[in-house]
Amino acid sequence: MEAYSTVRTGSFAERLAAAAGLALALALVRLPFRHTARAARLARRVGRRPLDAARAQALVGAVRHTSRLWPGRAACMETSLGAMLAAALLGRRLNWCLGARFAPPPVEYHAWAELAGGGPVGEYTVSGWHHHAALTI
Repeated sequence: MEAYSTVRTGSFAERLAAAAGLALALALVRLPFRHTARAARLARRVGRRPLDAARAQALVGAVRHTSRLWPGRAACMETSLGAMLAAALLGRRLNWCLGARFAPPPVEYHAWAELAGGGPVGEYTVSGWHHHAALTI
């Protein structure tokens, strides 16, 4: 997937939640990390119902599409936290993971959204990218 999606995905409610989740994420990442983590844990408790893979993919795509409108930085940390918060606004649950992404030569710090029982949502998992979470909220 691209860092910035040019394809509009999701229903109107998902796109609205994506915009609100991204706005919250952009505000939260400017706070000290302990406050960001506390807000993410609270949002995870609010979202009780599981999210299926197709809707999770659409929600991550909607957040990435919305991030195109932000003039500042909206990279992996902001979009993954925004997707997790958007899912919580819809009463659903996504995990927010911080860790490293291993690819054929480079290793990079990365953040991603993940389903409770599955792998990363909207990430390069098929083409040899491996994700290792250091922190999962």
